[in-house]
Amino acid sequence: MSFSALTINENEENIALNIEETTIDTLSQGEVVIQVAYSSVNYKDSLAVKPNGGVIRTYPMIPGIDLSGTVLSSQDDRFKKSDKVLVTGYGLGVTHTGGFAQIARVPAEWVVPLPENLGLKEAMLFGTAGFTAALSVQALEQHGLSQNKEATILVTGASGGVGTLTIAMLKKLGYANIIALSRKKTVTDSLKKIGAAEVLLLDEFMPEKIKPLAKQTIDFAIDTVGGAVTCALLPQLSYGGSIAICGNAAGIKLNTTVLPFILRGTNLLGIDSVNVPMPQRVAIWQRLATDLNVSQQALTNEISLEELPTIFDQLQSGTHHGRTIVKMK
Repeated sequence: MSFSALTINENEENIALNIEETTIDTLSQGEVVIQVAYSSVNYKDSLAVKPNGGVIRTYPMIPGIDLSGTVLSSQDDRFKKSDKVLVTGYGLGVTHTGGFAQIARVPAEWVVPLPENLGLKEAMLFGTAGFTAALSVQALEQHGLSQNKEATILVTGASGGVGTLTIAMLKKLGYANIIALSRKKTVTDSLKKIGAAEVLLLDEFMPEKIKPLAKQTIDFAIDTVGGAVTCALLPQLSYGGSIAICGNAAGIKLNTTVLPFILRGTNLLGIDSVNVPMPQRVAIWQRLATDLNVSQQALTNEISLEELPTIFDQLQSGTHHGRTIVKMK
């Protein structure tokens, strides 16, 4: 049986993207074969298709770091034909053929049963971005956020997938003082619609010179961009405040001091969505199906495999907004 897949090939340091007909024999090994219904497009996917993007090192490869679909066959007793499932993280779309294909084959240890009250499309409205957002929100809850509904919460990279879903989740949980930080003035209205009380432009937020300590204006933050933005955030955290950091679109370097940590007791919480242990993974997806289910508020665009290169370009240029999901034909 042949099926369509987006394949990346490398040729003399150049990357070629093609929609190709392939067979299951070309897929990485695994116990569970899945008919893919949806995948989603994440910033990491846009890096995967760049030369020297630092994501994929072995070619050819089918990218796509998440998927939802229906089990076609399983060599593992935990799954049977027709089960609805999803997969995010691990090596999917990086070292293991991924979700931008009509068929996927994955290790059983990676597979999450689709929670009740969550459809296959909804699962990828969240995808890796929603999973990351939920992990970030939960990390802040565990560090004091749940005891302070009036907290001032800043969300960086607010117009991206993680950012928009984070804002919607915080709003649903009852937090009113949500500040969205974005470099795009055009997204102000849409960010306020999903829950932001205020939208700050990056140029307004970034000081000319970052001081070791500044006025305490932010109680908690979810930082999707890293780099200089994180450096500017840390000095503004209130005493005992926390930042959950889950991205590095603005760079991987962090030029800061220890003063916010030792004089104000602040916390910098690292969020990894790739290797989350399965019990925690299942619990987060259960929350995405219940108290964090903001799929109706998600800013979503649905595309085909053929349209993926355009979305990759938008993600790299910073013009992408919200979530894009890929529907497999």
